[in-house]
Amino acid sequence: MSEEKEIEKQTEDSGEGNKPSANGLIDNANAAAERLEAANAKQEELLKRQEEITAKQMLGGTATAGQTPVKKTDDEKWADDAKERYAGTGLDPMPDDTPTTYG
Repeated sequence: MSEEKEIEKQTEDSGEGNKPSANGLIDNANAAAERLEAANAKQEELLKRQEEITAKQMLGGTATAGQTPVKKTDDEKWADDAKERYAGTGLDPMPDDTPTTYG
């Protein structure tokens, strides 16, 4: 009979409802902080790897720094200048669908 009384006592309604406890909120905050720390550690590891890859590219001569920029033809320069000159006037001599090269 004592088991039945314990079960009744456990299932008895206290009238308090499902209020979050302070310990539960603290535990949730601690878990979130741990996840954030783990993510930061992973991000740091990835950053170090990226720096190593960039250093190897620079030493190996495959980095993009120092390369000469692509040169525009005279027609492309003229079209870019015309678009800039006539921007907002409605007098665009080179509509977007017109090719910039002649020939």
